[in-house]
Amino acid sequence: MVEMIQATRLHPLQAGSVSVALADNATRVSLRAIPDAIPALSKALGLDLPVKPKSTVTNGSRAVMWIGPDEWLIIDNADSSLIADLAAVKVLHSAVDISHRNVGIIVSGKGADAVVNGGCPQDLSLKAFPVGAASRTVLGKVEIVLWRTGENSFRVECWRSFSTYAYAFLQESARDVVI
Repeated sequence: MVEMIQATRLHPLQAGSVSVALADNATRVSLRAIPDAIPALSKALGLDLPVKPKSTVTNGSRAVMWIGPDEWLIIDNADSSLIADLAAVKVLHSAVDISHRNVGIIVSGKGADAVVNGGCPQDLSLKAFPVGAASRTVLGKVEIVLWRTGENSFRVECWRSFSTYAYAFLQESARDVVI
């Protein structure tokens, strides 16, 4: 059975119940590797790389999201040693610093799932997309990586060139959602 969420339209000048805010600056790496490299990379990162679809593993401020069978998005603090940690690994892999390519947007509050669903066709019910789930998807016209960081919170990662659109889209969607 699918849980239905009822959204109510507000007056255009009234604020909604969901916050849309820019995430702090972060170090971001796009990591690609073959399965044989996973143990050495996991050791260097201080956590086990997730190997199941939609899964995420965190250790402190460091988070690794499974994006595909041989691809992960890693996010850590802006002053992280992430690049140096991966450069020291002597197995075949590709680690590309995408810190300045991406922008993070935090959507939080009761009804955050309805705000994101204003432009994302993915089923964001807790059963289908539980806390910790992450995936590459779309928001309106742009590709994003969506990470559910809490029951009522999401992190949207998008390319800098699409960030104004994604941010405005989410703000507009948030104005329309009251739970």
